[in-house]
Amino acid sequence: MIFASKKSYKKMKENKIRTLIKNGKPTTSTRLWSPWGFFTEFVGSTGNFDYIEFVGEYCPFGQDDLENIARAAELHDMATMMKVDFQNRGYVAQKAIAAGFQAIMFADHHTPEEVKETIRMMKADGPDHAGRFGFPGRRFIGTQPYISQTEHIKRINDIVLAFMIEKKEAVDNIEAICSIPGVDMIQFGPSDYNMSLGRNFADNVADTKAVERHCIEVALKHGIHPRCEISKPKDMQYYIDLGVKDFSMGDQMKKLKELWIDDGKVMRDIANKLTK
Repeated sequence: MIFASKKSYKKMKENKIRTLIKNGKPTTSTRLWSPWGFFTEFVGSTGNFDYIEFVGEYCPFGQDDLENIARAAELHDMATMMKVDFQNRGYVAQKAIAAGFQAIMFADHHTPEEVKETIRMMKADGPDHAGRFGFPGRRFIGTQPYISQTEHIKRINDIVLAFMIEKKEAVDNIEAICSIPGVDMIQFGPSDYNMSLGRNFADNVADTKAVERHCIEVALKHGIHPRCEISKPKDMQYYIDLGVKDFSMGDQMKKLKELWIDDGKVMRDIANKLTK
């Protein structure tokens, strides 16, 4: 355990994502697949991102990795979000929060009832909150000396809870989901949405974009922050015109695929010509 100073620990306890959205400020993020804290530290060193999203739904990781990701982000006053699977979401999300993560992105919810149950697992277990998150002696408590039970309650209830709207049933229930107290952010997922309809996104782009616009409109109406993923900065204006302020740009694996598949093929073709 590496103990932070009381000054740096106080900064760690402040939820940067919560503060930004509470003050109506835009947020910027990028997605990492690798649990190696080096990449988180590298992103933080650029100064361009408010937080990283570790897509734990897609890759293997250990609980010690979660602590190291959080530590690396804190070196640069950068926040952390983790995307978790549906089935074990409560366990993994609580461990991520205990490690120091400030936001969770929940995948694959279908109904308002599922969303309510998730929020219940994430809120503090106390008389005024009716949650199921207790007081485990993990890193964010500082192995006891630094944070009291009431401070812990505030920290837990400040965790930003984001939900993927990526199933037809979730889209059909978007009004009800965005009306649930505790939902802070939503993001439309085109791939899973089309899969839930038994079709391909590539064949239904226009219809899918219309559904995404509907989800953004409903979220904003209810005071929920819609977050949108973009490939390049030029893609921001389309969403800004819709009222979006929260963005995630790039994906570690997608960028590597561009290098290895696209640029790699060009290099392979040039190399092949040299042998003729």
